[in-house]
Formats: sequence, C-alpha cells, structure tokens
Amino acid sequence: MAEKTAYIGLGNNLADRQDFINRAIDMLAKAKDVQLVRVTDTIETSPLGQADQPDYLNAVAQIETTLSAGELHKKLLDIETQLGRVRGEKWTPRTIDLDLLLFGDDVINQPHLVVPHSQMHLRTFVLKGLCQLNPQIRHPILKETVRELADRLAGSDFVLNPDVPQLVSVAGVIGVGKTTMAKKLSGLLGCKLFLEPYDMNPFMPDVYAGKKELALDSQLYFLISRIGQLNGSTLTQGQIAISDYVFDKELIYARRLLNKQQQDLYEKVFQPFSEKVTRPALIIYLQDSAPKCLERIHRRNRPYEQKIELPFLEALSSDYEQLFTDWKTCPVIRISISESDYTKDENIEHLANQIRCYVAVAGSPGK
Repeated sequence: MAEKTAYIGLGNNLADRQDFINRAIDMLAKAKDVQLVRVTDTIETSPLGQADQPDYLNAVAQIETTLSAGELHKKLLDIETQLGRVRGEKWTPRTIDLDLLLFGDDVINQPHLVVPHSQMHLRTFVLKGLCQLNPQIRHPILKETVRELADRLAGSDFVLNPDVPQLVSVAGVIGVGKTTMAKKLSGLLGCKLFLEPYDMNPFMPDVYAGKKELALDSQLYFLISRIGQLNGSTLTQGQIAISDYVFDKELIYARRLLNKQQQDLYEKVFQPFSEKVTRPALIIYLQDSAPKCLERIHRRNRPYEQKIELPFLEALSSDYEQLFTDWKTCPVIRISISESDYTKDENIEHLANQIRCYVAVAGSPGK
C-alpha cells in the first residue's frame, strides 16, 4: 500500500497526564509500518459533555504509514488498551484517547470507523494542533483549511446536540443579501424558513422617515415577532430551521435607534423575552462593504429603506463585527459576498453541505 499521511489526536485526563501522552507517542513511534513525523505542543482543555471530571491534556501527532486506515485504527485501539484505557459511557475520564482525525484525503464511513473524525471541526484543541503542524491541511468533506475551520470557533469547543432545534441564522447588515441566502439554503436543506416581518411592521416606515418617537414601538414589534418565530414550540428538536436574522442583533438596532429613556425600558423588556428564544447552532455571517449594501438597498427599492444613509450602514457594520469578534454561542461561518458569487449553484450547495456538518439532525449518527 502507498504511504499515507495521517493525523492522530491524543488526549487524557487521568493519572500523570503528560506521562501517558509521552508513552502513547513512544508506542506509536515504535509501531511497525508507522513513522512518527511530528507532535504538537500539549494544551490543557476543559472536559466536554460530562463536566464533573479533571481537565484534559491534548496533542496532535502527524505520521506516515503504509497501513490501511482500518489497520491503523486497530493499532491505536491496541495502544489504548495497553495503557489501561477502560471503555465505558461517552465523555467519561480516560488514561489515553487516540483518535484517527485524518487519513490522507480519505472519507470513511463505517460502523466502527469514521474519517475524518466526525466532530473535529468543532474542536479548537484539535484544529489548533493541526494548524501548528500545517494550517493549510484541507478537510476532505468541508473542503476548507484547518485555519479557516479554527477561525470559525473563536477558541471554543462545541458538541453536536440533537436534543435541541438546529437553528441556522443568517446574519449581516441591511442589504447584504441575508434573505436571498436564507431562501436558497432553506430550499436545498428542505427546512423551515423564518423571515423578518419587515413589510408587516406598521411603525418602521415612520421610524426610517425620522419619527423617533415611534422607534420603541417598532423595536417591540420586532421583538414580539421574533419570540413568536424562534421559541421552543415553533422549532423542533433535531430539525434544521433557517432564519434571515440573528436574534442578538435586536440590541444593536435598539442602541442605534432608541433614545436613552426608550433604550432603558426596552432592555428591561428584552432580557426576560430573550430567555425564551432558541439559540443558534450555527451563524452564517455575510459581509460586504457599506457602499455596496447601500447600492442593493436602492436597487430593491423598498420605500421605507430609501432614507437609509451610508453612515448608518457603516455604524451597523461595526456593531456586527463587534458582536461576532468573540462570539462563543456557536460556530460562525464568515462569507465575503464580494469574494464569493453565491448566485452560482455550486457555491450555495457547498455552503449547504458545510451546514450539514455543523448541525445534529435527529437520527443521524454522531460521535
């Protein structure tokens, strides 16, 4: 068999953690038909799933091997057994964990072996290690580099959870193309679509026309509408839904449109209502320059939007950037509209395929 490059994730949280990592690496280096190339620094991480256990040490090893993926996987299991790994419930503590993350560009989906590792793109500690070895490694299914995948997580680690609704929120400033994108994705994914009720808000035309005394009424209208769309009784656990907005933007607009007195009242109402809203499993954050967004606003010619000015859009762009700079709720896929033509079917299909990897649909296998 031709030689393959493989990447292996190492982790443990029992006994002398570094010693067990070192022993596993030594056994891997001495294994027949395996050549150890490099090992990353170890990093300490909090446990996933079952939180009441010690923190982990994690590292990633790069190897070259003439073994098949199945043979290499068996060898990793043998090393785990020799180092005292006791297999029990998921997320329980362990002396050593060896995960086959990548095996060349192979995609394997067997009952006891899934490659690439099914949730490696949700683990900063894995992606950080891979980036240390080679940030240009490309995920065989997502078709993105590990650097890009790591940037989507903002230093956090996530777990797919089919027991909650799988809400995908398309976010961005007015005129960036959220609704068009959301409609296309909903069609490809065959899921519910929730659109902002702009045309139904009776206060918004007057607010954009300068009647600031109605700004609070407009914001409360949107708030109540979003609660109606994104609550637990509307969304179904383990099922994808798409919205053309992210709920958290409500405070962005409130702080831009309301005076101090209105804002204080709004935020008192906002807090208890926000607790009823389903949190997104994934954000699709669309970005483009404020002038180009303003061009689209003028082209689509909604009467109530024609008084929007460039400084307002620039301020919103800054607010959105601040919102997502250190976003920890879920992964964020950033898309530059000026660099990617999402009128092309292949681009929107590529995005839909990626979304499927970031959500947990009820009945789908997971790890």
